[in-house]
Amino acid sequence: MAAEIHPKPLTRRPVLLNKIEGSQDVVNAAVIIPKEDGVISVSEDRTIRVWLKRDSGQYWPSVYHAMPFPCSCMCFNPETRRLSVGMDNGQISEFVLSDDYNKMTQARSYQAHQNRVTVVLFVLEMEWVLSTGLDKNFTWHCSESSQRLGGYRTTSWVSCLQFDVETRHAFVGDHSGQVTIMKLEQESCSLVTTFKGHTGSVTALCWDSVQRVLFSGSSDHSIIMWDIGGRKGTAIELQGHNEKVQGLCYAHHTKQLISCSSDGGITVWNMDVKRHETPEWLDSDSCQKCEQPFFWNFKQMWDSKKIGLRQHHCRKCGKAVCGKCSSKRSTIPLMGFEFEVRVCDSCYESITDEERAPTATFHDSKHSIVHVHFEATRGWLLTSGADKILKLWDMTPVVS
Repeated sequence: MAAEIHPKPLTRRPVLLNKIEGSQDVVNAAVIIPKEDGVISVSEDRTIRVWLKRDSGQYWPSVYHAMPFPCSCMCFNPETRRLSVGMDNGQISEFVLSDDYNKMTQARSYQAHQNRVTVVLFVLEMEWVLSTGLDKNFTWHCSESSQRLGGYRTTSWVSCLQFDVETRHAFVGDHSGQVTIMKLEQESCSLVTTFKGHTGSVTALCWDSVQRVLFSGSSDHSIIMWDIGGRKGTAIELQGHNEKVQGLCYAHHTKQLISCSSDGGITVWNMDVKRHETPEWLDSDSCQKCEQPFFWNFKQMWDSKKIGLRQHHCRKCGKAVCGKCSSKRSTIPLMGFEFEVRVCDSCYESITDEERAPTATFHDSKHSIVHVHFEATRGWLLTSGADKILKLWDMTPVVS
């Protein structure tokens, strides 16, 4: 009797559309040109390149422009074709691209910082250029006169920046793990609040202006979703990476978050589910299940003549427990734990198979990601790698 063949179910995964090679050093930032088969990149090799797709199907530079210093970041506005490039010396240079993207003309420059520019944003509605740098400063300039309008000095290196046009709120993430919210006026700013939930530096920010939610990624491998609009201080933690989170993008039409990390991981999160906050870790001198003393509880150890145990915490209920009472591991996707984490034995028994169902999918880009850009109209994702290569992905199989 012939063996019956069962075809394997097709796995939905990103489709690699193209690889763009040619940079001599790390590509620090790159964007997809909307409505065009083109990409703009800036690199540590001091070059700005505009790549256009040729009849051969490959991308070749239509513009190759050498800068005096390494290019650290960029911002491109497709409406005005204005390209703002931050450099290692603290300067921002602006260019205007021609209609056919075959020519680039320098418009103006700003001496915005005393050290490397980490983020630059051009806000067309305000005619502002916002920027952050390793000099611990956040500044904004008038894009018409190049005049410095204002600034704010942070306590640590600033690594990422987002801006809400409607309310004029700036979100600044720094190396201490803190996010600072400021309200900008024409020539002044006021501190609104600061919040900290990461144990490592904030490496990526993404602002959803529709739901008024801020996503922050960190070198501690985690992502936190902050409910800014709800004003309740809700913070949802997402754990789905093994290395530093390098980029965050949000697909509004499908309510999915795309996160990328330095180990090449691309994770797509379903945010259209009711998620739960992770509990505060409780303090106790003894296990809150079996009441055995922890190793610092000398009095109880002496009284009970027992050796103290190491303290752990259940990720579901937050109780302080010993290793014997938390011997199980489980995923808890609705609390953001897509990987197995420690839970106490009673919580393990209470978690159903339905609650263990994953809410994220995991994919491998096969290069160490430095920067990402998502073009929502076509569902394309551009990843810049430490291997000097750009990869263009069709994300529609997983972002739908």
